[in-house]
Amino acid sequence: MTGPGVLAGLSVVTLAPNLPGPLAAAALRDDGARVVKVEPPGGDPLKALSARWYADLHRVVEVRTLDLKTDAGQSELRALLAGADLLLTSSRPSALARLGLSPAALDADFPHLCRVRIVGDTRDPETPGHDLTYQAAAGLMDPVSPAMPRTLLADVLGGREAYAAALALLLGRERGSAERERVVGLGDAARFASAPLRYGLTAPGGLLSGAQATYRLYRTADGWVAAAPLEAHFVGRWTATLGPDAERTLAGHPTAHWVDVAAREDLPLVAVTETEGPWGD
Repeated sequence: MTGPGVLAGLSVVTLAPNLPGPLAAAALRDDGARVVKVEPPGGDPLKALSARWYADLHRVVEVRTLDLKTDAGQSELRALLAGADLLLTSSRPSALARLGLSPAALDADFPHLCRVRIVGDTRDPETPGHDLTYQAAAGLMDPVSPAMPRTLLADVLGGREAYAAALALLLGRERGSAERERVVGLGDAARFASAPLRYGLTAPGGLLSGAQATYRLYRTADGWVAAAPLEAHFVGRWTATLGPDAERTLAGHPTAHWVDVAAREDLPLVAVTETEGPWGD
């Protein structure tokens, strides 16, 4: 972002720890909003899990430590909300109600305030869970030989959904909409991400399941490549380059060779590599 940002002049208060809330708040910050993060005396668990990611997500975010179970903490929070445009939370409804932050209370006390509530699952927002349980329940793991997911898909997608909900509420308010609250479920996000599986694209035998020669992983002489020459013009170029037995041809040379060939022949093929960036803290 080189200018002041489309949300410059707007203020966000977030009570949401862990990952989806900070992801959404960081996106709003990057669009120019002022973000104040309220953390309990024990802090945000994300800081202990990944200090570097926590630091990146909270860059230019004002972090305040408040005990919302005390009158002083409640008073300071209410002062923040009085001047805020958006409240972001990720607690269960019953916990928010105990803090005086139920939808009815917020409507009455802060009618101007937009709210995005992140919950575990909109089907049953009081049931506890985390990314792993939401992915498993949505069918995103092989039930026969499950492996731990390589990303926190429900959390990351849920954070983007919360960001989108915030933008919709703020834009709607500017256009005269009376809507002030949207609820984002992490279980809902996992089910949304499972649509390609439910509709058969990535299910066993599906077009994008690895069963087709034009969308699968191939072993090379020293590793693996991912190839996706789906469209007809790519298929023709793929066959002309690799011949009738692509699997055997690819196995005959190292990955770097095939990456160079793909660049030269304009083919959708890349090396299967480890992620770039820091590991651990």
